[in-house]
Amino acid sequence: MKSPKSKSSGVSLTLFDNEGRARKSAAHALRMQLPDGRSLTLDLSQAADGVVALLAEHTDTNQQAGLLVRPDNHDALSVAVTAAPLTTTGTPATPPALELEVQHGDGIAKSNGLPARRKLETWVKSALYADAALTIRFVGEEEGRTLNRTYRGKDYATNVLTFAYAEREEDPVTGDIVLCCPVVEAEAREQRKPLEAHYAHLVVHGVLHAQGYEHEDDAQAEEMEAIETETLQALGYADPYRAEKADRAA
Repeated sequence: MKSPKSKSSGVSLTLFDNEGRARKSAAHALRMQLPDGRSLTLDLSQAADGVVALLAEHTDTNQQAGLLVRPDNHDALSVAVTAAPLTTTGTPATPPALELEVQHGDGIAKSNGLPARRKLETWVKSALYADAALTIRFVGEEEGRTLNRTYRGKDYATNVLTFAYAEREEDPVTGDIVLCCPVVEAEAREQRKPLEAHYAHLVVHGVLHAQGYEHEDDAQAEEMEAIETETLQALGYADPYRAEKADRAA
């Protein structure tokens, strides 16, 4: 009887450039290093068995890297590398300090179905990674349209606007988050979402923007979407992007 051949520990790795050209290479591992210190390593030592291990790391010893895994379909998934201040075992990390001011524009009554301050503080803190001084302002359609036209050149009211004032990464997080109530309410009805859940999502979205997160390209959008989804689910709300994900998977 012939003894079975042992499987090769190496695998053939195919790399594609931005024009779709392929180049093959034998590899045991592949590391993707991001400019901010995060990295993702693909351990291919068990690839012959169809198993790939993922390892998230951070060059800053004060940061803890993590992974957010999002199934895109039955045969595909997206992985985001996250980072958060390192917590020493047995010693809880001190939560970021928050100075929060809540304002209401003309014609916006405090009792008009708006979230209570206690909820706003909970939502903001859930997405906050550093000490911050933030203002949340609820406005009507006229003020929302004026702000969007003045600062973004778009002549319509939008659901949320964030004005971040920190100019450097080391500057304190300061910003204004403006929520246009009529737009938020209309979107919640159209998307068949609870109004509170939609407000929670937009507050989290605005807080991330205030800390420098953007969604100018697909990679940035996927990172923000993953953080928002995890944060909202931890707060007890449904995935705010589930309808969009279902459409993409269809």
